[in-house]
Amino acid sequence: RRRLSLIIRVDRVIGLILVSMRQKLFLLISFNIILRPFALGLVPLKDQFRVKNLGKRRDAVIMMGRRAAKNAARKGKSDMAKAKLYARAGKKIVMAVKAGGPDQIANTQLAQIIRDAKSAGVPVANIERAVKAGSATETADFKESTFEAYGHGGAGLIVNVLTDNANRASADVQSTIRKRGLKLASPGSVLFNFERKGKITVKADTIDDDKLLEIAVEAEVDDYCSEPGDEDGTTTILTDLPGLSNMQDALSDAGFQVLDANLAYVPLTTVSSITDDDIQSNFAAIYALEALDDVDSVDHNMDLDDEE
Repeated sequence: RRRLSLIIRVDRVIGLILVSMRQKLFLLISFNIILRPFALGLVPLKDQFRVKNLGKRRDAVIMMGRRAAKNAARKGKSDMAKAKLYARAGKKIVMAVKAGGPDQIANTQLAQIIRDAKSAGVPVANIERAVKAGSATETADFKESTFEAYGHGGAGLIVNVLTDNANRASADVQSTIRKRGLKLASPGSVLFNFERKGKITVKADTIDDDKLLEIAVEAEVDDYCSEPGDEDGTTTILTDLPGLSNMQDALSDAGFQVLDANLAYVPLTTVSSITDDDIQSNFAAIYALEALDDVDSVDHNMDLDDEE
């Protein structure tokens, strides 16, 4: 009887161990199938990947195509836009103060930058802190620079940098480019295919063509076009460089809220023969670059027109 009792106890222990091992194995399989893509950052945006019925199915349905990439791009930019806007405004204020002093009456460039920042919703405390920082002798000035890179699938990328430490910015940008599988390009080899434009973002789903023409005539701007903005509920107007300031003022006078006004590189030709995987890899690299403090924005020449 003692031997039988001992055998029964041992059998129960072995049974519990096996149950525990099965549970651990199930959890391990579940993690690798369902949760591992999230943990590794392979699912950075909910708009880029759609996961259905995780409790019933162990597969993820991936949204492919240029429409998904465009939606992911807008969502990614939307998540980062406000932080970048505040940072850019602060840097420009520091630059303006360094160049012409903190007096807005005497320094008209500073006054314009502060007006733009307030119009875009930058907190007054941020503006005042930037003016104070620019007035301090120990605060370094910010300098603009660009890096060029070849992306996946033959795409070209322009990395716009605004930094107070060129060595740090160069090291961070080049390191990120290598880690994301891109190739650093020599100066001018990518940039020749881009044109510098003024880029104005307003809070409006669309702007009627006749209304926009009226505003452009008032601003004395001949070269302009509009397109959907990076964020939902916004519209972007591209202008030639001389017309940026006038167009911005005319839009404000017409009652539109100007969220941002900046310079951007617009491609002269786009790369359309590019796979969906390459598009997603390029956007992953763009997100990583724009997450760097010294990077102001990244422009590209990928064709994201919806495929029929």
